[in-house]
Amino acid sequence: MFIQTETTSNSATLKFLPGDVVMQAGSAAFAKAENAEKSPLAKRLFEIDGVVRVLLEKESISVNKADDKDWDIMKPSILGAIMDHFTSGDPTITPNSSATQSDDSHKDDSNSDIEKQILDLIETRIRPATSQGGGDVIFREFKDGIVYLEMMGSAVGLKAGIENMMRHYIPEVQGVKDHRDAISKPGLETPIAIAVQGVLDEKVNPAVASHGGHIALIDVQESTAYIRLEGGCQGCGMADVTLKQGVEKEILAAVPEITAVLDSTDHNSGDNPYYSPGK
Repeated sequence: MFIQTETTSNSATLKFLPGDVVMQAGSAAFAKAENAEKSPLAKRLFEIDGVVRVLLEKESISVNKADDKDWDIMKPSILGAIMDHFTSGDPTITPNSSATQSDDSHKDDSNSDIEKQILDLIETRIRPATSQGGGDVIFREFKDGIVYLEMMGSAVGLKAGIENMMRHYIPEVQGVKDHRDAISKPGLETPIAIAVQGVLDEKVNPAVASHGGHIALIDVQESTAYIRLEGGCQGCGMADVTLKQGVEKEILAAVPEITAVLDSTDHNSGDNPYYSPGK
Protein backbone atom coordinates (compact mmCIF):
# COMPACT_ATOMS: atom_id res chain seq x y z
CA MET A 1 0.00 0.00 0.00
CA PHE A 2 1.42 3.38 -1.03
CA ILE A 3 0.22 6.31 1.08
CA GLN A 4 0.76 9.78 -0.34
CA THR A 5 1.00 12.93 1.75
CA GLU A 6 -0.03 16.47 0.90
CA THR A 7 0.91 19.65 2.70
CA THR A 8 -1.75 22.27 3.40
CA SER A 9 -1.70 26.01 4.00
CA ASN A 10 -1.73 25.16 7.70
CA SER A 11 1.71 23.89 8.67
CA ALA A 12 0.17 21.99 11.59
CA THR A 13 -1.96 19.87 9.23
CA LEU A 14 -0.95 17.11 6.83
CA LYS A 15 -3.28 15.22 4.50
CA PHE A 16 -2.71 11.50 3.94
CA LEU A 17 -4.05 9.77 0.82
CA PRO A 18 -4.08 5.97 1.22
CA GLY A 19 -5.30 5.32 -2.32
CA ASP A 20 -8.37 3.61 -0.93
CA VAL A 21 -11.81 4.69 0.27
CA VAL A 22 -11.66 6.03 3.82
CA MET A 23 -15.32 6.99 4.28
CA GLN A 24 -18.11 5.42 2.25
CA ALA A 25 -20.27 8.49 2.82
CA GLY A 26 -19.95 11.82 4.60
CA SER A 27 -17.02 12.66 6.82
CA ALA A 28 -16.09 12.55 10.49
CA ALA A 29 -14.03 14.98 12.56
CA PHE A 30 -12.51 14.15 15.94
CA ALA A 31 -11.05 16.91 18.11
CA LYS A 32 -10.34 14.75 21.16
CA ALA A 33 -9.04 11.23 21.68
CA GLU A 34 -11.95 10.34 23.96
CA ASN A 35 -14.40 11.10 21.14
CA ALA A 36 -12.65 8.73 18.74
CA GLU A 37 -13.93 5.49 20.26
CA LYS A 38 -16.39 5.00 17.39
CA SER A 39 -13.56 5.06 14.84
CA PRO A 40 -10.81 2.42 15.02
CA LEU A 41 -8.76 4.48 12.54
CA ALA A 42 -9.01 7.73 14.47
CA LYS A 43 -8.34 5.89 17.72
CA ARG A 44 -5.11 4.46 16.28
CA LEU A 45 -3.99 7.93 15.20
CA PHE A 46 -4.70 9.52 18.58
CA GLU A 47 -2.42 6.95 20.20
CA ILE A 48 0.49 8.74 18.47
CA ASP A 49 2.08 11.43 20.62
CA GLY A 50 1.35 14.86 19.19
CA VAL A 51 -1.86 14.10 17.25
CA VAL A 52 -4.52 16.61 18.33
CA ARG A 53 -7.20 16.31 15.66
CA VAL A 54 -8.28 13.89 12.91
CA LEU A 55 -10.56 14.55 9.94
CA LEU A 56 -11.73 11.55 7.89
CA GLU A 57 -13.12 12.20 4.41
CA LYS A 58 -13.96 10.05 1.39
CA GLU A 59 -10.39 9.44 0.19
CA SER A 60 -8.21 11.34 2.66
CA ILE A 61 -7.16 11.56 6.29
CA SER A 62 -6.14 14.97 7.64
CA VAL A 63 -4.09 15.00 10.84
CA ASN A 64 -3.32 18.02 13.01
CA LYS A 65 -0.25 18.01 15.23
CA ALA A 66 0.63 19.90 18.39
CA ASP A 67 2.75 23.01 17.80
CA ASP A 68 5.76 21.60 19.65
CA LYS A 69 5.91 18.38 17.61
CA ASP A 70 7.84 17.65 14.41
CA TRP A 71 6.32 16.05 11.31
CA ASP A 72 9.57 14.28 10.50
CA ILE A 73 9.27 12.37 13.77
CA MET A 74 5.51 11.82 13.62
CA LYS A 75 5.01 10.86 9.96
CA PRO A 76 6.43 7.30 10.16
CA SER A 77 4.11 6.49 13.08
CA ILE A 78 1.09 8.00 11.30
CA LEU A 79 1.84 6.11 8.09
CA GLY A 80 2.24 2.92 10.11
CA ALA A 81 -1.08 3.45 11.91
CA ILE A 82 -2.91 4.02 8.62
CA MET A 83 -1.27 0.95 7.10
CA ASP A 84 -2.21 -1.15 10.14
CA HIS A 85 -5.80 0.01 9.88
CA PHE A 86 -6.27 -0.95 6.24
CA THR A 87 -4.59 -4.34 6.68
CA SER A 88 -6.58 -5.13 9.83
CA GLY A 89 -9.95 -5.13 8.09
CA ASP A 90 -11.42 -2.90 10.81
CA PRO A 91 -14.15 -0.49 9.69
CA THR A 92 -13.40 3.23 9.65
CA ILE A 93 -16.53 3.81 11.72
CA THR A 94 -17.84 1.00 13.91
CA PRO A 95 -21.28 -0.42 13.11
CA ASN A 96 -24.20 1.45 14.70
CA SER A 97 -22.10 4.62 14.85
CA SER A 98 -23.33 7.05 12.23
CA ALA A 99 -20.72 9.13 10.42
CA THR A 100 -21.61 12.76 10.90
CA GLN A 101 -20.05 16.14 10.39
CA SER A 102 -19.14 16.36 14.05
CA ASP A 103 -18.85 14.42 17.28
CA ASP A 104 -22.44 15.55 17.99
CA SER A 105 -25.01 13.99 15.64
CA HIS A 106 -27.26 16.12 13.46
CA LYS A 107 -29.57 13.66 11.67
CA ASP A 108 -31.31 14.77 8.52
CA ASP A 109 -34.71 13.56 9.70
CA SER A 110 -34.60 15.94 12.67
CA ASN A 111 -33.49 18.99 10.74
CA SER A 112 -35.70 21.61 9.23
CA ASP A 113 -35.63 22.27 5.50
CA ILE A 114 -33.34 25.24 6.06
CA GLU A 115 -30.95 23.16 8.15
CA LYS A 116 -30.87 20.54 5.41
CA GLN A 117 -29.94 23.24 2.92
CA ILE A 118 -27.20 24.46 5.27
CA LEU A 119 -25.80 20.95 5.72
CA ASP A 120 -25.85 20.36 1.96
CA LEU A 121 -24.05 23.65 1.27
CA ILE A 122 -21.40 22.84 3.88
CA GLU A 123 -20.86 19.36 2.49
CA THR A 124 -20.77 20.25 -1.22
CA ARG A 125 -19.10 23.67 -1.31
CA ILE A 126 -17.72 24.92 1.99
CA ARG A 127 -15.97 21.92 3.51
CA PRO A 128 -14.14 20.94 0.30
CA ALA A 129 -12.71 24.47 0.14
CA THR A 130 -11.70 24.69 3.80
CA SER A 131 -10.21 21.18 3.85
CA GLN A 132 -7.63 22.22 1.25
CA GLY A 133 -6.00 24.32 3.95
CA GLY A 134 -6.45 21.72 6.65
CA GLY A 135 -9.54 23.39 8.10
CA ASP A 136 -13.01 22.14 8.80
CA VAL A 137 -16.52 23.51 9.32
CA ILE A 138 -19.10 21.77 11.49
CA PHE A 139 -22.74 22.80 11.70
CA ARG A 140 -24.05 23.27 15.23
CA GLU A 141 -27.30 25.23 15.14
CA PHE A 142 -29.59 27.49 13.11
CA LYS A 143 -31.45 29.97 15.27
CA ASP A 144 -33.14 33.32 14.57
CA GLY A 145 -31.52 33.61 11.15
CA ILE A 146 -28.01 32.90 12.45
CA VAL A 147 -25.97 29.82 11.52
CA TYR A 148 -23.73 28.73 14.38
CA LEU A 149 -20.66 26.83 13.21
CA GLU A 150 -17.60 25.26 14.71
CA MET A 151 -14.77 26.55 12.54
CA MET A 152 -11.39 24.93 12.88
CA GLY A 153 -7.96 25.66 11.46
CA SER A 154 -7.87 27.72 8.27
CA ALA A 155 -11.68 27.83 8.13
CA VAL A 156 -11.68 30.59 10.76
CA GLY A 157 -9.97 33.00 8.39
CA LEU A 158 -12.63 32.26 5.77
CA LYS A 159 -15.57 33.23 7.98
CA ALA A 160 -16.57 36.25 5.88
CA GLY A 161 -16.58 34.19 2.70
CA ILE A 162 -18.55 31.41 4.35
CA GLU A 163 -21.15 33.91 5.54
CA ASN A 164 -21.44 35.50 2.10
CA MET A 165 -21.96 32.10 0.50
CA MET A 166 -24.57 31.09 3.08
CA ARG A 167 -26.53 34.32 2.60
CA HIS A 168 -26.31 34.04 -1.20
CA TYR A 169 -27.66 30.50 -1.48
CA ILE A 170 -30.01 30.51 1.54
CA PRO A 171 -31.97 33.79 1.86
CA GLU A 172 -33.18 32.86 5.35
CA VAL A 173 -29.59 33.06 6.65
CA GLN A 174 -28.81 36.50 8.07
CA GLY A 175 -25.36 35.78 9.44
CA VAL A 176 -22.77 33.24 10.61
CA LYS A 177 -21.33 33.08 14.12
CA ASP A 178 -19.04 30.86 16.15
CA HIS A 179 -21.03 28.18 17.98
CA ARG A 180 -19.60 29.37 21.29
CA ASP A 181 -21.52 32.61 20.84
CA ALA A 182 -24.97 30.97 20.70
CA ILE A 183 -25.83 32.25 24.16
CA SER A 184 -27.45 35.67 23.96
CA LYS A 185 -25.37 38.47 25.47
CA PRO A 186 -27.19 41.82 25.93
CA GLY A 187 -23.86 43.64 25.92
CA LEU A 188 -23.41 42.83 22.23
CA GLU A 189 -26.63 44.63 21.30
CA THR A 190 -25.60 48.06 22.58
CA PRO A 191 -24.47 50.93 20.28
CA ILE A 192 -20.98 50.70 21.80
CA ALA A 193 -20.69 47.00 20.98
CA ILE A 194 -21.94 47.62 17.45
CA ALA A 195 -19.26 50.30 17.03
CA VAL A 196 -16.56 47.93 18.31
CA GLN A 197 -17.76 45.20 15.95
CA GLY A 198 -17.54 47.69 13.10
CA VAL A 199 -13.87 48.34 13.91
CA LEU A 200 -13.15 44.61 13.90
CA ASP A 201 -15.00 44.04 10.63
CA GLU A 202 -13.59 47.01 8.74
CA LYS A 203 -10.05 47.43 10.06
CA VAL A 204 -8.84 44.48 12.12
CA ASN A 205 -10.15 41.23 10.60
CA PRO A 206 -9.24 42.05 6.97
CA ALA A 207 -5.63 42.37 8.14
CA VAL A 208 -5.41 39.23 10.30
CA ALA A 209 -7.37 37.15 7.75
CA SER A 210 -4.28 37.05 5.54
CA HIS A 211 -2.64 34.96 8.29
CA GLY A 212 -5.65 32.70 8.75
CA GLY A 213 -6.74 34.55 11.88
CA HIS A 214 -9.92 36.15 13.15
CA ILE A 215 -10.80 38.38 16.10
CA ALA A 216 -14.26 37.84 17.62
CA LEU A 217 -16.07 40.21 19.96
CA ILE A 218 -17.65 38.03 22.65
CA ASP A 219 -19.09 40.68 24.97
CA VAL A 220 -19.01 44.28 26.13
CA GLN A 221 -19.51 45.07 29.80
CA GLU A 222 -19.44 48.67 30.96
CA SER A 223 -16.27 50.12 29.39
CA THR A 224 -14.52 46.79 28.70
CA ALA A 225 -14.59 44.86 25.44
CA TYR A 226 -13.89 41.11 25.62
CA ILE A 227 -12.45 39.52 22.50
CA ARG A 228 -11.38 36.06 21.39
CA LEU A 229 -8.44 35.37 19.07
CA GLU A 230 -9.24 32.55 16.66
CA GLY A 231 -7.62 30.55 13.88
CA GLY A 232 -4.01 31.54 13.20
CA CYS A 233 -4.13 34.08 16.02
CA GLN A 234 -4.90 31.51 18.71
CA GLY A 235 -1.76 30.31 20.43
CA CYS A 236 0.43 32.57 18.27
CA GLY A 237 3.58 33.82 19.97
CA MET A 238 2.73 37.32 18.76
CA ALA A 239 -0.82 37.27 20.16
CA ASP A 240 -0.04 39.77 22.91
CA VAL A 241 1.53 42.15 20.39
CA THR A 242 -1.48 41.77 18.09
CA LEU A 243 -3.78 42.64 20.98
CA LYS A 244 -1.88 45.57 22.47
CA GLN A 245 -0.48 47.24 19.35
CA GLY A 246 -3.22 46.33 16.90
CA VAL A 247 -6.67 45.42 18.14
CA GLU A 248 -6.72 47.46 21.35
CA LYS A 249 -5.21 50.51 19.68
CA GLU A 250 -7.79 50.52 16.88
CA ILE A 251 -10.75 50.01 19.22
CA LEU A 252 -9.72 52.66 21.77
CA ALA A 253 -9.10 55.21 19.03
CA ALA A 254 -12.45 54.64 17.33
CA VAL A 255 -14.69 53.98 20.35
CA PRO A 256 -13.76 56.32 23.23
CA GLU A 257 -16.37 54.73 25.51
CA ILE A 258 -14.13 51.64 25.67
CA THR A 259 -11.19 51.94 28.07
CA ALA A 260 -9.95 48.33 28.12
CA VAL A 261 -9.79 45.38 25.73
CA LEU A 262 -9.26 41.94 27.27
CA ASP A 263 -8.29 38.73 25.52
CA SER A 264 -10.46 35.83 26.75
CA THR A 265 -8.68 33.18 24.67
CA ASP A 266 -6.97 30.17 26.21
CA HIS A 267 -3.91 30.06 23.96
CA ASN A 268 -2.59 26.90 25.58
CA SER A 269 -5.53 24.51 25.40
CA GLY A 270 -7.31 25.91 22.38
CA ASP A 271 -10.52 26.34 24.34
CA ASN A 272 -12.27 29.53 25.26
CA PRO A 273 -12.82 29.94 29.01
CA TYR A 274 -15.22 32.88 29.04
CA TYR A 275 -13.77 35.85 30.86
CA SER A 276 -10.47 34.18 31.64
CA PRO A 277 -7.81 36.61 32.86
CA GLY A 278 -6.93 38.95 30.04
CA LYS A 279 -3.38 39.56 28.92
